[in-house]
Amino acid sequence: MTMTTVSNRSGFAAKIGRVRAAKAIKLGLTYAVMIILAFIFMFPVVFMIVSSFKPNAVIFEDLRSIRAFVPTVFSLDNYHAVFRRTNFGRFMFNSIFIVTTTVALGLVVNSMAAYALARLRWKGRMLVLSTIIALLIIPFEAIAIPLLFVVNSLPWPLVEIANGMVRLGLEHSWLDTYQVQIVPFVADAFSIFLFYQFFLEVPRELDEAALVDGAGPFRIYWNILMPLSRPVLATVAILQFLVRWNDYLWPVLVTQGEKVRPLTLGMAAFFGQTPDWGQILAFATMITLPVLIVFLLFQRWFIRSVASSGLKG
Repeated sequence: MTMTTVSNRSGFAAKIGRVRAAKAIKLGLTYAVMIILAFIFMFPVVFMIVSSFKPNAVIFEDLRSIRAFVPTVFSLDNYHAVFRRTNFGRFMFNSIFIVTTTVALGLVVNSMAAYALARLRWKGRMLVLSTIIALLIIPFEAIAIPLLFVVNSLPWPLVEIANGMVRLGLEHSWLDTYQVQIVPFVADAFSIFLFYQFFLEVPRELDEAALVDGAGPFRIYWNILMPLSRPVLATVAILQFLVRWNDYLWPVLVTQGEKVRPLTLGMAAFFGQTPDWGQILAFATMITLPVLIVFLLFQRWFIRSVASSGLKG
């Protein structure tokens, strides 16, 4: 009996060892593939950043070898040229202001709309939800021109100060303004849908307990649901930041001068002015860095949101 027991235990331990070894090998292969893919996807970014510090002739000379990804020359001349030849500071301020304002307002407006659809009961709720879902399949290019005609005729409060007097009036067009690049994109169907799906997963017992304690709908939304919504808030913030930061079509249609021009239009104009790829890559690097910073700030909640969605699916 003793020998049989020892033999069984040895066989069981060997089986556990083989399972652990198989898991370790599988995990090692997974990480190896992920690292290889990360390097592949990072190559263009590394090349862009490294080349932005090189003169134009050195960039083309280094393309023949691995030196294209190595900082063989370090010079800030390309960056100085960008600031000297364009109003880069103004473009950067415009993009940051437009994108930050749009994302911040969008998080509030879209989450409140999703809360009303997911947690409240009112007549016509399913019709509104169906309409929002239907809007997901309509590309922006299909409504850009009609939207342009609408914003061209919308009024906007105007405050003028002259000779110590304050005069109130109305502008009869939103073109070439900040609001034309912000207001139409605050409410977003995809963001509402993401919030809606997340709010459906939150137990309704929390709402019932809060109602017993005397909390109203807004307090439930602000004090209970929003603190639980960090993953979806990060996801919506990152996705909307990327879309608005890289937006090109709408600014082309609604802006005319450099006063409210975002970085994407500034780079397009700069690209047409110079054949120097070092300067172009320096401009592109400065556009890309804010995107990387935003992702690094919110990556923990973004990855958590993606992982939880995958588990639920």
